[in-house]
Amino acid sequence: MAKLTRELKAKGIDIVDLSIGEPDFDTPPHIREAAKKAIDEGFTHYTPVAGYADLRQAVVHKLKRDNNLEYAPEQIIVSTGAKQSIANAVLSIVDPGDEVIIPTPYWVTYSELVKLCQGEVKFVPCSIENKYKITPDQLEAAITPKTKLFMFSSPCNPTGAVYSKEELAALAEVFARHPQIFIIADEIYEYINYVGKHESIAQFGDLKERTVLINGLSKGFAMTGWRLGYLAAPTALAKAADKIQSQFTSATCSITQRAAITALTGDLSSAMAMVAAFKKRRAFIYGALSNITGLKVIEPEGAFYMFPDVSAFFGKSFEGATINNADDLCMYLLHKAHLSVVTGAAFQQRNCIRISYANSMEKLEEGMKRMAQGLGQLQ
Repeated sequence: MAKLTRELKAKGIDIVDLSIGEPDFDTPPHIREAAKKAIDEGFTHYTPVAGYADLRQAVVHKLKRDNNLEYAPEQIIVSTGAKQSIANAVLSIVDPGDEVIIPTPYWVTYSELVKLCQGEVKFVPCSIENKYKITPDQLEAAITPKTKLFMFSSPCNPTGAVYSKEELAALAEVFARHPQIFIIADEIYEYINYVGKHESIAQFGDLKERTVLINGLSKGFAMTGWRLGYLAAPTALAKAADKIQSQFTSATCSITQRAAITALTGDLSSAMAMVAAFKKRRAFIYGALSNITGLKVIEPEGAFYMFPDVSAFFGKSFEGATINNADDLCMYLLHKAHLSVVTGAAFQQRNCIRISYANSMEKLEEGMKRMAQGLGQLQ
């Protein structure tokens, strides 16, 4: 969709792009200043593979401050984005033939990394009625003697689902009965939470000893282009991730690392201001989608995506374009309404589309007008 959107824009067509999973804000000034200072102070050389020692300590500080979790610096590995952190973790855990449970809808990279390790993916479909969250019964039913890993995100891309402390505690009870299973908890959208305090599954019992927490700076600090993520893991897993990373990329950018210390230890008011803006946009776009007959939509609890069920439009047509599935609907909206969104098929949910509201209110208002008009034309 991004490629097609760029091509149409290059032809002079006005496309409202609500497909991008990236904050539209600039990185806060105090973080940019820290990067400039790092350049002037000569932080331009190789760094330790796992990151500067004071940066790893800053991550330890953050995890204690925000999550009340105790880690040592040697349990932290800093990477070139959270995606590399996830890759390090999966490569450290999964062997050929191991089963990996992934609740869906999910972020597509999870399954591709499992395939890279020759593991076997077991998808567990989650319903809109349960806000796209896996239940303890579903988890228990999916586990077999071959299950090695469970991967999930909260807040979730693409649904915006957020697991409460009570929901995580119920899942933790299941994991307590299956001590062979590792957990990768992707918490990259941690700060973008509209329903209360972020909760981590690592807080329950001894799960911290087999949980890898994934986080980074892209979403909460609007630092997508800076490329810095990190994992917090049991010591043996962290050492394995360190070895793997040393053969792929070594450390991430030295300047980014210095800026990250300021982001992680400094004032969070700029991050919270972005969240406040996202919350206003969420209210607008949820109201707009709720007013379109045929859409089935729930209000997301985190992240910056809406994930409406569009199956009521399947079988309808306009000017020779027939909608058979979510893929068709996305192409129809792109070419007929000049609105770019993402098919839910990319996330293992073929009845839905993903709409990003990480865009200006002006663009969102125009986008919702185009969506209402485009869907209204289908008969």
